Amino acid sequence: MNVALIFAGGVGRRMNQSALPKQFLELNGKPVIIHTLEHFQHHPEIDAIAIACVEDWIDHLRELLDEYGMTKVRWLVPGGATGQLSIYNGLKAITADLERTNPVVLIHDAVRPLINADLISRNIASVRELGSGVTCSVVKETILIADGDEYVAEITDRAQTRIARAPQSFLLNDIYQGHISALERGFDDCIDSCSIMQLGGHPVRLVDGPHENIKITTPGDFFVFRALHEATQNQQIFG
Repeated sequence: MNVALIFAGGVGRRMNQSALPKQFLELNGKPVIIHTLEHFQHHPEIDAIAIACVEDWIDHLRELLDEYGMTKVRWLVPGGATGQLSIYNGLKAITADLERTNPVVLIHDAVRPLINADLISRNIASVRELGSGVTCSVVKETILIADGDEYVAEITDRAQTRIARAPQSFLLNDIYQGHISALERGFDDCIDSCSIMQLGGHPVRLVDGPHENIKITTPGDFFVFRALHEATQNQQIFG
């Protein structure tokens, strides 16, 4: 069994939106979160979807799920104070139902809608074969390690550098226990699931993904998303 866990607990402070969380912003009349969910809803290998959503917007999200036919959504839980805690809430709900089956769980940002079916399939295959699968992309530019704000301390080897993205995928029991261990050690704001697994000493396998698989956190990201989405649509129409 394969489950997608979508975390949508953020309120989008960097989007300059005073009322509407970034995951509910619309592109071509459709909220960003629905663009994201559709990839999992329509993927033949995804059996169920869990969503951790900012609590005040759960009722609104339920309406959207009904409107757009997101029938695979099985769990809808409140998000936490951090992304880590939102994911933990989702994992806890999934575990309550599916602990014995130990499914593959693909953890994905609600505001990372430019994924594709092939990437989802390769994440699932990586977990089945190697125990984990963390989406990444090759770094195209030089990465500098700064010494304060003024000087370069180190120039990294670009060939050994990747950008961590999503989905980040694991067996349910492994990632759930990783979250419990992190919380017991006092960590509640780890940047991503890969970091949590690294804390526990678990090997994490890389899955190459497309460069356009961006996370929408600023107004500029939204405009990039819109341009890439429209380019993809035009390519499908005109070949």
